[in-house]
Amino acid sequence: MGWSDYHLHEFEIVNPSTGLKENIGIPAPDDEAFGREVLSGRKQKIADYFSMENRTADYVYDFGDTWEHKIQLEKILPREKGVDYPICIKGKRACPPEDCGGIWGYAELLEIIKNPNHEEYEEMLEWLGGEFDAEHFEVEEVSFDDPDKRRKFAFG
Repeated sequence: MGWSDYHLHEFEIVNPSTGLKENIGIPAPDDEAFGREVLSGRKQKIADYFSMENRTADYVYDFGDTWEHKIQLEKILPREKGVDYPICIKGKRACPPEDCGGIWGYAELLEIIKNPNHEEYEEMLEWLGGEFDAEHFEVEEVSFDDPDKRRKFAFG
């Protein structure tokens, strides 16, 4: 996605062994107080949940901006020797910038950067690092990192 993975996020998906929905992500300290159980995403394997019979999950990233996604498994491809997984095989458009205010803030950001006469135009371009093309996507530019290495780098 291009996001830094520093916000709370979770998947809601049916556990095929129980038929019940489970939440998988980053458990928050107050989950128990609200009667919620969130399983650690670091300890769950996606292959234990997704199958051709159990094809969908809901995903929310950043509970403040509330980026909601519907994930759907389309097909399972055979693993190829010599290929480092995961890989991206297709996509559209650029990832919205982290912390831009969710879908409504992103829409506003796009309107601002389309109008050089807008009072916030220069400020938004600076915040974006100079430019942003919402239509840009190149599958070759997609990379995946090791989340454990990223956590160690971020938190020591």
